[in-house]
Amino acid sequence: MTRLRVRLAAEFVATAVLLCAVIGSGIMGERLAGGNAAIALLANTGATVAILYVLIEIAGPISGAHMNPLVTAVLAQRGHVARRDVAPYFGAQAAGAAAGAWLANAMFDLRVLQWATHARTGWGLWLGEAVATAGLLLVVLRAPKDKVAALVAAYIGAAYWFTSSTSFANPAAAFGRVFSDSFAGIAPQSVPMFVAAEAVGAGIVAWALRSADR
Repeated sequence: MTRLRVRLAAEFVATAVLLCAVIGSGIMGERLAGGNAAIALLANTGATVAILYVLIEIAGPISGAHMNPLVTAVLAQRGHVARRDVAPYFGAQAAGAAAGAWLANAMFDLRVLQWATHARTGWGLWLGEAVATAGLLLVVLRAPKDKVAALVAAYIGAAYWFTSSTSFANPAAAFGRVFSDSFAGIAPQSVPMFVAAEAVGAGIVAWALRSADR
């Protein structure tokens, strides 16, 4: 197995690139869309789908390309990741998410250190996050190994549009988006309920699959 420090480096870089793509494409899309939020979201979706496929293909053989603490936690619960590696993975993912947000800010000549002000709250959004995360975990755990990248990317692309929350589905992503007051940002006070909803969605899938495996 690849050494832990190499896997952590891969998780850090992959999560940073993912957040840079999500936030950067949101900024670019908003600037070019002339106030049309649908076009901005379409641009954001396309960039996210493409970069997810690339990152999973490249980082998957090294670290698993989780880029998501809930993916790491559920895989550990199912015995696919050593439990001692869970906390280091979480740290690499969180650090990568913040670094990716700062990089996106810098590329677009925004203040590097900033806080998002876009409040995202309400039962509809929280339900959307639970649904988005449940679907993502189901795809990750049930997709054929050689099709994981394509299916995860396709699912997230669809979930951007069919969920009310635009499918963060990832506590690391929610954390990273706090650091960019842009199209893809989320205000810090909105993050706890988003993460709670994501955990509920992941927990339901983990419980259901564990019951099915018995």
